[in-house]
Amino acid sequence: MSGRIRYCERDHRYTLFICCPVCGEPTRTAHPARYSPEDRYGAYRREAQSWTR
Repeated sequence: MSGRIRYCERDHRYTLFICCPVCGEPTRTAHPARYSPEDRYGAYRREAQSWTR
């Protein structure tokens, strides 16, 4: 069990486990990445996220 809350995209449930206890799918962190004005790769990350949506 991790110390940060996680989110299952399939069930739309929040949990503390790496895998969802209901469906068994891997969960992702529910927190956004930290913001930094000196983030050199922020534009690349935002572009990559737009491809997954």
